[in-house]
Amino acid sequence: MNTLRNKVQLIGHLGAKVELKTLESGKVVGHVTIATNETYKNQNGEKVTETTWHNLSIWGKQAEILEKYTDKGSEVGIEGKLSNRTYTDKNGEKRYFTEVIVSDFLLMGTPKSKKAEADLPF
Repeated sequence: MNTLRNKVQLIGHLGAKVELKTLESGKVVGHVTIATNETYKNQNGEKVTETTWHNLSIWGKQAEILEKYTDKGSEVGIEGKLSNRTYTDKNGEKRYFTEVIVSDFLLMGTPKSKKAEADLPF
């Protein structure tokens, strides 16, 4: 049952190219957003699609692979955990930020190029 605690699974499309950053420690972190859609019928019977954006952080080799083989709009499945943090912006205001720390992902669509498909490490 412990494996169900703070577990997030999403399938969606990347909102941009993964942005990689190398920290002073030498670790690599990637940041990107993912859009998930929910479709339902409203009270008038009209089809409505709602899009929700989620912030993702991914670390190490996984971040490098995701950056290399995806682009804006790529469909991916991710698994991870929710993380909430706060920071003070340049105006001195306290800000809250929720993100998914990705532990695993699955490339759902086709690679961004035939060369990339031939280079896939898995």
